[in-house]
Amino acid sequence: MRPSLRFPDDLVALQEAWLRTYAELAQVPAEGGTTALRRRLIALSGRLCAHPHWTAPAGWRAGGVELRRAARSRARAGREAA
Repeated sequence: MRPSLRFPDDLVALQEAWLRTYAELAQVPAEGGTTALRRRLIALSGRLCAHPHWTAPAGWRAGGVELRRAARSRARAGREAA
C-alpha cells in the first residue's frame, strides 16, 4: 500500500488548474489559437515546480504522481457534487 502524502490546498488547486488547462488545450485544434493556453500551462508548470512544498526532503519525485492523483480525485468529487 502506498503511503498517503499530504499536500497544501494551494498546491492541489494549482495542479487542478494545470490539469484543466491541459484538457482544454487538448480539445483545441492546432490552428485554433492555442497560444494563451500554452502560456497558461507554462506559467502553471513554473508555479508548481517552484512551490515551497517541494523544498522538503521527499521532493518532487516522491510526490508528483500523488499530487496529480489528489487533484484528479478532488476535481472528480467537485463534479459529482454539482
